[in-house]
Amino acid sequence: MKSFRRLPVSVNAGSMADIAFLLLIFFLVTTTISTDKGILRQLPRVCDTGDCTADIHERNLLRISMNEKQEIMIEEELVQLSEVKNIVETFIDNNGINNCDYCDGFKNSESSDHPTKAVISLSHKSATKYNLFVAVQDEITKAYYDLRNRYSKEVLKKNPNQLTKKELKLVQEAYPFIVSEIMVERSLE
Repeated sequence: MKSFRRLPVSVNAGSMADIAFLLLIFFLVTTTISTDKGILRQLPRVCDTGDCTADIHERNLLRISMNEKQEIMIEEELVQLSEVKNIVETFIDNNGINNCDYCDGFKNSESSDHPTKAVISLSHKSATKYNLFVAVQDEITKAYYDLRNRYSKEVLKKNPNQLTKKELKLVQEAYPFIVSEIMVERSLE
């Protein structure tokens, strides 16, 4: 009797690579990839006039700086991040010349005259960490948000989400977001 020898069973893997490639393409096409949004800021408009450096009275300028030790200084005085919002709000809403009928400020003659004249100057050293810079910007934005929110509720008698485009423009004109970011100060070490 003849003996039959069985050949080992093998799987044809030639099409496996094609299947894996098709699955890879399928998952790449159907998957959504989240993207970082970054900082949502509108850049200032280009100056149409020849001289774009307006004279700002010293009391209308609030200087906020950050150093390489990750410290925040407002007018050369060391402050904590949690204090920035209140200091900025107090400065903007000061009503130094007493002609703002919607301001609740202290009317300090050494602080800003009016919310439309208040300028926040933000500067930092090159060794300042990015997250500190963004955190300080966020605190400044919160101060403006709270002032605008109060204006819409007290003056316009509406919640901010109920404002029309015209009313929203009035709120923005009452408390314009005027922040000057100074170029990075590089240390020569």
